[in-house]
Amino acid sequence: TAGLARGFFSSVTMGSCRYDVAMFTDYSIQAIAINAIPLIFAITIHEAAHGYAAKRLGDNTAFLLGRVTLNPLKHIDPIGTVLIPIALVLASSPFLVGYAKPVPVRFDQLRNPRIDMIWVALAGPGSNFIQAILWAVFWILIQGFGVNEPFLISMAKAGVFWNIGLLVFNLFPLPPLDGGRILAGILPRRQALMFGKLEPWGFFIVLGLLFTGVISQWWMMPLSDFFIAILRALTSPLRMVFSP
Repeated sequence: TAGLARGFFSSVTMGSCRYDVAMFTDYSIQAIAINAIPLIFAITIHEAAHGYAAKRLGDNTAFLLGRVTLNPLKHIDPIGTVLIPIALVLASSPFLVGYAKPVPVRFDQLRNPRIDMIWVALAGPGSNFIQAILWAVFWILIQGFGVNEPFLISMAKAGVFWNIGLLVFNLFPLPPLDGGRILAGILPRRQALMFGKLEPWGFFIVLGLLFTGVISQWWMMPLSDFFIAILRALTSPLRMVFSP
């Protein structure tokens, strides 16, 4: 059984987009709730979307294992989702990284493995983009109706930025991230097989690129700005309705 990309996440991506919400430098219960609630939704729906797409395209593996669910406990990895992020926070690490349980996908069970692999990989980041839109709409509506509740406004902001961060980070074209799966499906078969040999080292390469700031400066910042611009364009009619 092949495992699809884990849901990596990093606070470096958040800082690179000039986010003004309280992140994990604030240990208050309110700040944790502001970030934890949208982040749990973002990761859970991201992982479930991979399994759902695989099921629709012919592979029931994730569905039979109970991974096509919105129950976050099914997607939490004790080490990658809990221990590693907590250890980095306690160590005052300049970035936060972790992962959820990999969603099992048997690509040989997909009806058109090379093409369907791309759609399965896109499902996760696509779900994050949809969530970013929904949080942005919520943000606009609560402000438009004059709801001056800092907790809700901050949570809406966090929902937008966590989802944009996960979307862009997971599209990085290196296995086992979703972008690596997409690129492998696009490349000719021979080049795809050679590219796939990077997967055992992919996580360590990503860590190195995070430490050096390469991903943040050359990937996260421009692509985050790009998707936020799309988000602004999509929500502009609603913002015009509620503009003073």
